[in-house]
Amino acid sequence: MSIRQLFLVSSLALALPLPAWAQAPTPATPTTLTLGQALQAARGNLDVALARGAVAAASADVAAADHAPLPVLSGKLASMDLQNGIGGGNLWSRKRIDKSIGLDWTWERGDKRELRTRTARQAEAAAQADLDDTTVQQLTAAHAAFFDLLAAQERLEQVTALERSAAQLAATAARRVQAGDLAAQDAARTDIEAQRARADVLGARLERQRAALALRQLTGVTVPADGLQARADWPGNEVEVAMPDAAAVAQARPDVRAAQARALAAQAALDGAQALKRTDLTWGASLDHFPGTSTRLLELRVQMPLQWGYGYQGEIGRAQAQLTQAQAAQEKVLRAATSEMQRLQFEALASAQRARSYETDILPRARKVAEGAETAYNKGAMSLTDLLDARRTLRATLIEALAARTDAAKAAGAWQLRARPETFQTSSTESSK
Repeated sequence: MSIRQLFLVSSLALALPLPAWAQAPTPATPTTLTLGQALQAARGNLDVALARGAVAAASADVAAADHAPLPVLSGKLASMDLQNGIGGGNLWSRKRIDKSIGLDWTWERGDKRELRTRTARQAEAAAQADLDDTTVQQLTAAHAAFFDLLAAQERLEQVTALERSAAQLAATAARRVQAGDLAAQDAARTDIEAQRARADVLGARLERQRAALALRQLTGVTVPADGLQARADWPGNEVEVAMPDAAAVAQARPDVRAAQARALAAQAALDGAQALKRTDLTWGASLDHFPGTSTRLLELRVQMPLQWGYGYQGEIGRAQAQLTQAQAAQEKVLRAATSEMQRLQFEALASAQRARSYETDILPRARKVAEGAETAYNKGAMSLTDLLDARRTLRATLIEALAARTDAAKAAGAWQLRARPETFQTSSTESSK
């Protein structure tokens, strides 16, 4: 290919538009999300919607259970003489056919309807408690994801600032090498530190993207992950977690209330199974029309099942086993809830104390040591190795302090959502306005 042909092909290639996968992504417009907005969106996400549908289905079960057996309307044509014929004339008034219309209705005994309805209502209460528990779980997850994103944003800012500082140090070292004031080996070390800082920035961007995706999944917002930003003030490290009786607090949790409602529903189902021993009576009446005999014949009847050799032992045994399971599940959920409340209390206190330690003692000292190392190095009173060590210590301390503050915020939110959800939700709603 000649030089002219190569130039022509290159010009055409530059004139053609790039495919979608080869084009640089257009930066998304940043959209800020407050904590109140995130929690409000989490209250209507898909998991909560599924739980709300279960409540609607349980309410429909109550309507299906709370009614008496429907009456049965019947019609009959009988006593047709196939040997001698049914005679002539009008079908309804002259032919010898016994025509009847009747109505039958079952009388439920043993409070079966009340017990059936009670079982359905307790199942509805359990579904409502499940909805409350699902809402708390989604709020807790959204709260944690929000502060993960907020921490990822601050981590990106911190490592970006450290990367700029490392790049400046590397540029200064390169100039000193040219001036003959610094060994090339030391300049190479500063360049390596600058490259590591750039790699940290890339990693921080990736973590921020992951945190934004997690928050978007929980809240259902349609903003692209690279354009989603969290905006809030970090909560204080003074956490009120007084809990005189963990069991009493656990009793009010929605998962414990759901287990209690299921145990009551199982008890009502057992009572309903035992009520099957009370025989139901089916009352009925028919009005017959038989030309040649009478046109107004009345039939009264009653029907009842004969419980010979079987007393509903299977139904009662199964209901008893399900009641035992429900009671065991209730006890298990209560123990787990009590243990979790104690764990949340300990985590909230410990993480708040750890965050305070970093904020008031460790991080200020690390900053002071790094500033002193910078001053000493600029004056020639400290080696490059000691300066790099001081910078690494500051970087690690900054990241650890941010992680401690994030853990404290997440632990305090998880505790408050479980111990006093109404207070947290009210404050969150107000903050979103």
